[in-house]
Amino acid sequence: MKSNEEVVKLINVSKRYYLSSSVYVDALININLAIRYGEIAIVMGPSGSGKTTLVNIMSTLDKPTSGRVVIDGVDVTDADENYLSKFRLEKLGFVFQQYNLVSQLTALENVMLPMLLTGRYTKDEAREKARLLLDLVSVGEFMNNKPSQLSGGQQQRVAIARALANDPSFIIMDEPTGSIDLASSYLILDLIRLLNRAVGVTFVIATHNMEVASIGNRIIYLRGGRIMQESDLERIKEEFSKLRIDQLAVIKSYLRVLEIDERRLRRLGQDISDIERKRSLIDSLMKTI
Repeated sequence: MKSNEEVVKLINVSKRYYLSSSVYVDALININLAIRYGEIAIVMGPSGSGKTTLVNIMSTLDKPTSGRVVIDGVDVTDADENYLSKFRLEKLGFVFQQYNLVSQLTALENVMLPMLLTGRYTKDEAREKARLLLDLVSVGEFMNNKPSQLSGGQQQRVAIARALANDPSFIIMDEPTGSIDLASSYLILDLIRLLNRAVGVTFVIATHNMEVASIGNRIIYLRGGRIMQESDLERIKEEFSKLRIDQLAVIKSYLRVLEIDERRLRRLGQDISDIERKRSLIDSLMKTI
């Protein structure tokens, strides 16, 4: 996938919610928007601006009243829920403010679950990859803990590992630091930036938090259901530019994840060019560290 390709495209998208037969609210009005592979796109705006609706439409959790939604080259506007459920599982990653981990499962099992649901991984492959992903987000030692036995920051990192499990086209995040402490917030932001820089993971993040916004390549600012401006936040980015995590440890963990995916793809006789692309990106980043 090339960085100039569009992972999400909204064409003249509007969303109207009817409160009664004659009373309605226009949550989005004629939105035209493209997000490209490798971007960190930040969605901001005051309460009631339409940002939740925009993110829900981009993630196929809601449908527009009018307009078209194209994700990864597929027009999903008129797709039924059975198709969209499978599409979300295979193409999208989700990180919610309240984590949404399965309380009865361990951290390891939570990360394994989306891989097993696709039917593309054996149980051993899913377990091995899940362990590495938990190591990547620095919670590997807690893999056998259930969500209730983890702190908020640890649960959010498990949620990020789960979002990465099926190598999604992009990851949707809703206030990813909204329910965790400051130190954990910095770790989460560092992980997002490093995953984006090292292997080109694409993120769409809805937030009120300017520190979260500072890691974005672009700001999509909504007011009254319309995109008002895309802000340049270079000053804030510089303020929060220093990474606070062990870059080499994270990259080494991700390289091991790529090894698992390469073995699986070779077993299935499938193309490994995306694996090679990610290794090339990592090689380039390593030269700057």
